[in-house]
Parts: sequence; structure tokens; C-alpha cells
Amino acid sequence: MTVVAVIVTALLSVAALMALTRIVRGPTLLDRVVATDVLLAVIMGAVGTEAAINRHATTLPILVVLAILGFVGSVGVVQFAAARERR
Repeated sequence: MTVVAVIVTALLSVAALMALTRIVRGPTLLDRVVATDVLLAVIMGAVGTEAAINRHATTLPILVVLAILGFVGSVGVVQFAAARERR
């Protein structure tokens, strides 16, 4: 189980680093929004992996809140960008 945890941690770390790079270097606002959404998904994957490895479900409400926050945040920023583009 330890080998799996190390591999998953390495993969999630690489994905988070790539998302952070896109957030910093993203040429447009929408690129940064997508990268932020990917980073949130990576964080959710890390929390879910931790819950699976330790065999507990106490982090399920945290995952639900993160999913709702990511969805509402993405929709809000896209609506802002669409309204800004119409002008």
C-alpha cells in the first residue's frame, strides 16, 4: 500500500505543478480558470486518496464542499468573462 501511496502522491504533485504553471503563465483569464479548476480537482483527488488509504469517510463533506465551490466559482468567472466580452 505504501508504494501505491508514493506513486499517487508523485502523480498528483506533478499534476498540481503543471496546473500552477498554467495559472501563472496562462495567456487568458479562461485558461487560468480552467487551470484553477484542474488544481481543485487534484486537491480533491489528494483528499480522496488520503481517505481511501486511511479507510475513513470523515472527509466526504469536505469533498462535497470543494466540488460545489469549484463548480460555482467556475460558473461565476465564466459569466463574468462572457459579460466582459459582450461589452
